[in-house]
Amino acid sequence: MADFLKHILWATDFSEEAQEALVYANFFAKAFKSRLLALHVASDFSPALYDTSAVISGELSKTIDLVKNKAREKLAAGGRAKGVTFDKIIIKEGSASKKIIEVSKEEKADLIVIGRRGLSAMEKLFIGSVANHVLRSSSVPVLVTKKKRGKPRVGKILVPTDFSKQEEMEQDFAWKLANGFKASITLLYVLELFGHELRIVDELFKDVMARLKKKRQRLGEGVEISEKVFRAVNAPSGIVEYAKTYKFDLIVMSTYVHRLERFLLGGTTEKVISHTNLPVFAIPPAGHAD
Repeated sequence: MADFLKHILWATDFSEEAQEALVYANFFAKAFKSRLLALHVASDFSPALYDTSAVISGELSKTIDLVKNKAREKLAAGGRAKGVTFDKIIIKEGSASKKIIEVSKEEKADLIVIGRRGLSAMEKLFIGSVANHVLRSSSVPVLVTKKKRGKPRVGKILVPTDFSKQEEMEQDFAWKLANGFKASITLLYVLELFGHELRIVDELFKDVMARLKKKRQRLGEGVEISEKVFRAVNAPSGIVEYAKTYKFDLIVMSTYVHRLERFLLGGTTEKVISHTNLPVFAIPPAGHAD
């Protein structure tokens, strides 16, 4: 647990959803005694402008410095307003999604926290393009949040499962999160209308729970774990509906199933993030590298 989430990177575009992401970033940082880093990526200035006259180039440099300084001041002031102290404030210039990934590697972040949506009309309907690219490219977990009232809490963690090999890593992360927040874990299998028979699902769950029982005995950590089967038209809608109906606080999922779905952000994970009102702790495949 000592090495879990040592560095948390919060990325902001100063939108309302980014501010909600800060609340969660700080909440996680306090729970795991993590360093909290703040990042804002300023708009990219066209390199073509640098090829004009020296005077214009000099004025442009002053403008860039002014924009970055104002952003740094705004970040610091915003943190103070929410009672948050940043261990480091970082201002970059360029493509937001690319810089977020670059900084996460430079700062050895263990978790990236971002808001789901951007500011464009299209991004207000679906998952934002910045969040989408970060989820596809990050080699560390990404916590995607939404604008929501009230204080954050993590008392109930939902872990959807398809009984794949990848699920063990999801359970490991969920286990550590549950210990840090003193939360319970529910493993959920969504039985699609044309899915497996319940008898087969029961056998699969028995195997999963047997492995978890051994892990609990080995680690000596008490985490309440239960398993549920929920019938739905498809997996994404079932996960979203179950999480809402039974009032969960956090969903832990992987962004990886196989190579094609990795490129498409795992399908199920993307749809869940787009439609749930809960924060989603998205885990990349082990050893993923860009």
